[in-house]
Amino acid sequence: MIKNSNMKLIVQIPCYNEEKTLPQTVRDIPRRIEGIEQVEILIIDDGSEDRTVEVAKEIGVDHIVKNTCNKGLARTFLVGLDASLRLGADIIVNTDGDNQYKGEHIPKLIAPILKGKADIVIGDRQTDTIPHFSPTKKKLQRLGSFVVRILSQTDVPDAVSGFRAFSREAAMQMNIVSSFSYTIETIIQAGKKNLAVANVPIGTNPKTRESTLFKSIPKFLEHSATTMIRMYTMYQPLKVFFYIGCLCILVGLIPSIRFLFYYFMGQGGGHIQSLILASILFVIGFQVLMIGLVADVISFNRKLIEETLLRVRRIELDHLNKINKK
Repeated sequence: MIKNSNMKLIVQIPCYNEEKTLPQTVRDIPRRIEGIEQVEILIIDDGSEDRTVEVAKEIGVDHIVKNTCNKGLARTFLVGLDASLRLGADIIVNTDGDNQYKGEHIPKLIAPILKGKADIVIGDRQTDTIPHFSPTKKKLQRLGSFVVRILSQTDVPDAVSGFRAFSREAAMQMNIVSSFSYTIETIIQAGKKNLAVANVPIGTNPKTRESTLFKSIPKFLEHSATTMIRMYTMYQPLKVFFYIGCLCILVGLIPSIRFLFYYFMGQGGGHIQSLILASILFVIGFQVLMIGLVADVISFNRKLIEETLLRVRRIELDHLNKINKK
């Protein structure tokens, strides 16, 4: 159990043209939660072309951060984390501006963090029960979440849910490199950094608009698959390149065995192309293995850089908090 009478919760809402749905999203956020002294709302405007910022001011949002242009959901999410940490948040909840998630379930979402049982909590939408999700989308959600669970070694049934809570320590460790979405990347990072990830069932509201990310199935699959491969390779480069290199070598054995068979049959002269193909595959496999070794060293250096960055963040934020308290 986290014991701190001055716990501050900041609910961050990345927004892009959300003037119509933002008021209801903000109204649903509880301002009093047991175990939390302050609940504040932060809007990150991602270059909206409507009245999102004006509406946020009218409805009494506590903090507004504006991107000068549209930078995408992942970078906007990271801007929100940084701003929330600078504002002294002990827990950060991320929700969407389209009112997809029930704000009344925020207390349930942050409960595992307050109890000291989790660093990150993902809201499980139970996508099979959402009526406006097509059968194809439900299958893709299940498949994607299954793959993310394997790659991250976490137990997250709804990997792309944007309704999630971060402890201050977990938020400081998030480094987003994707420009598409933060959902998959943060889970894989959390798993590889040994952060405790929990999930709780949450409710959703009726659909208010089309998804800005799920524009087409092929594009969604392309972006999601790319993110998974990139993130897993960043943290397990030697394993990835070892498997690829070994696969090339194993495939190279096929034409080499074929050549040897005909060679001992006295017909090797007519099958020299098999020997050439095998040699090429062996060379490629060996080069891939060498790349894996270099990538592993780079990965180790990246971990050292991340650890240094985390220490710098802690010092910077501690100094900032001391200034704010004066």
